[in-house]
Amino acid sequence: MKTIAVLAALVVLSTPRFHAQTPTRPKLAVIIVVDQMRADYVDRFNGEWTGGLKRMVTQGAWFQNAAYPYLTTVTCAGHATISTGSFPPTHGVFQNSWWDRDARKQMTCTEDPRANDVGYGVTVTGGDSPQRLLVPTFGDQMRESRQAHVVSLSLKDRSAIMLGGHGGDAVTWLTNTLDGWETSSAYSQTTVPAVKAFVDANPITADFGKTWTRMLPPTSYSGSDDGLGEAPPQGWTRTFPHALKGLATTADAAYFQQWERSPYADAYLGRFAAALVQSMQLGRHDGTDVLAVSFSSPDLVGHAFGPSSHEVQDIYARLDLTIGALFDQLDAVVGKDQWVAGLTADHGVTPIPEQLVAEGKDAGRISGSEIVVAIERALKPALGEGRHVTVLNTNDIYFEPGVYKKIEQTKGLIGSVISAIEARPGVRRAFRSEQARDGAKSSDPLLRAAALSYVPGRSGDIIFAAKPGWMISSAGTTHGSATPDDQRVPLLFLGQGIRPGAYQQPATPADLAPTLAVISGLSMKAEGRPLPCVK
Repeated sequence: MKTIAVLAALVVLSTPRFHAQTPTRPKLAVIIVVDQMRADYVDRFNGEWTGGLKRMVTQGAWFQNAAYPYLTTVTCAGHATISTGSFPPTHGVFQNSWWDRDARKQMTCTEDPRANDVGYGVTVTGGDSPQRLLVPTFGDQMRESRQAHVVSLSLKDRSAIMLGGHGGDAVTWLTNTLDGWETSSAYSQTTVPAVKAFVDANPITADFGKTWTRMLPPTSYSGSDDGLGEAPPQGWTRTFPHALKGLATTADAAYFQQWERSPYADAYLGRFAAALVQSMQLGRHDGTDVLAVSFSSPDLVGHAFGPSSHEVQDIYARLDLTIGALFDQLDAVVGKDQWVAGLTADHGVTPIPEQLVAEGKDAGRISGSEIVVAIERALKPALGEGRHVTVLNTNDIYFEPGVYKKIEQTKGLIGSVISAIEARPGVRRAFRSEQARDGAKSSDPLLRAAALSYVPGRSGDIIFAAKPGWMISSAGTTHGSATPDDQRVPLLFLGQGIRPGAYQQPATPADLAPTLAVISGLSMKAEGRPLPCVK
């Protein structure tokens, strides 16, 4: 964890100056992240919704031009941006994992050798914490200045941790083996009683043998149920129905993979959040408490089946009901006009390349290994035989110690390397680290996007951007580009202190936390800003 001086320098607490009189504050502020939710899903699907998502669209504030301004649109970076109101150069998290030059190994964004994970009735190994997050989250500041109680839940460790921040009453996620739940010694040395009570009473295996079928009438689904290039998990086909039975007569590893790629996991998480609101008395303390929930299953389903699939359409129809049930619980326990919620996504997703090609569009799969071969070929005449590239990690290329300096010092060599990268199919541009470091105010939008994903000392020596429709992924689809498919996401608010309506001005997910903060009586110094939906 970074020093108090760093935190104090980046966050200023003060009485908000937006109102002549102090308004009534909500008893609970809720952050909802839907992993991999494209902005156009709201337009495409909201006619089928009747629950929580519908309530947000029709009764809340809908910012219809929200997007991430940076290049590496991935889960950990997105959640850190949402919770802190800052971008990667400030909060320090730009990838799900990156090459740690000091440790000489790939490290996840939450990996911490000083921490120990704590399992709820299951054996866990390793340790995770928010120690790589350089600034406080909304929840951190609410705890420190308003004595808020903070709960953060997700299937993914990086999602729960980045939303929860540097502390919290219950920060919980699914184990790597997917068979149970865990937290970290960074939050609690022992299991949290309220969490344990819910987990013990609601085993994940209770859904074994159930079948995911389409919820809507058949005519409601567009496109094919057998999409080209889909990559379902083991034991499933590309078409409905999808049985949750793994490969054995009892719950096995394949079952748990199927479960987290089904609406049953979303429903579980929604019930989990609702139960903790009740048992931990969120919204019934002095001041404003914080609940953060990240629904991961839409991302896992989207990776496997793509944004045009029946599976994606159906999981959002069911998620609408799950969020609606959670909102009903908040109305009952906290009070109908006593809470406020903001919803966004950590990134969007690109359609499956094979489907784009079938439509006559430029698309495909980028070979990372062939990029490395091309770089080594360009370096060989000047630097000789041997390994010069350490690793290619999504958009970041790392060189062996001292190699990048030699490249810079050898006349014309950096240009040859950049040209070799940009000559590969699917590569749009490549930037030197110095360009990214200094490019945040560039008039070149792609360079600016690379700069807003660049973290000195952590990012690669060269950063490249893929063309629209192209990706480094061997199956299904993915995200991580500076294209509208991946950058554009929903941004919705509902509840106390929110002025309903459709808003057309540009916004980013970094605006979510500052907006909830000012409604809750907290002013955050952040790159995001409170949005005009605040009453």
